[in-house]
Amino acid sequence: MATRAMISSSFSHLGTSHAPVRKPPSPYGLNAPETCLACQLGNTEFFCRLSDNSKRALDQIKHVSSYPERSIIFMEGEDARGVYILCQGRVKLLTTNGEGKTLILKIARPGEVLGLNSLLTGRPHDITVETLQPSQLAFVSKQEFMRYIKEHSDACFHVAQHAGRDCHSAYESVRSIGLSSSASEKLARFLIDWSADGKITEGVLRVKLALTHEEIAQLIGSSRETVSRTLSEFKRQNLLELNGSTMLLRNKAVLQSMAGI
Repeated sequence: MATRAMISSSFSHLGTSHAPVRKPPSPYGLNAPETCLACQLGNTEFFCRLSDNSKRALDQIKHVSSYPERSIIFMEGEDARGVYILCQGRVKLLTTNGEGKTLILKIARPGEVLGLNSLLTGRPHDITVETLQPSQLAFVSKQEFMRYIKEHSDACFHVAQHAGRDCHSAYESVRSIGLSSSASEKLARFLIDWSADGKITEGVLRVKLALTHEEIAQLIGSSRETVSRTLSEFKRQNLLELNGSTMLLRNKAVLQSMAGI
């Protein structure tokens, strides 16, 4: 018995102390960094451009969660408990009237802060935020966030920039929807804006368009039927091609002309 115990003790370390510790897979396939400083996603938006000192302070007060596609982060009319910083994925900011008609104000990208306007003004949320794809967001409570921007001047500056850009984005949305003379002009403008981050391969601009025709219609203030018909017309004119969620812009110059850009 003693010999057996000694053998067991001698080999008990094998396969344990030197075995690699595997990190559990991230929810929904997201490659989630544990801290802002460790993030290697290369985002250049707003809170991703903070100083290292401000990032460390932010890591101390944020609470990161992952959400599946079509999750509601907060709803129009709810009290603002804090802000959400989009780390990965994409979310849509929308508003709905009493008749159930929906208008998507914008599609937010990683690095953007959600719920900022309501937090600063003390008003309930005037929009609903819903994920378009699996996303990771960091939540910071109202009290912690207000203290944070008071203590970190670069964060306060980014907040001011963010609020200004949100205002400009709202103006552009109103101008596009209210002053565009036709559905084709609205859709052409949307396609040009959406393709800003696309990649050119063999003279063709390739971009992911993971939106339904209904969502595009809600973005440009049109109907799903009109969007489908106009996209078909653009394809017939060989201006673009759609392969699943991949869009190929074959004649960006013509679309720019149609959009008045």
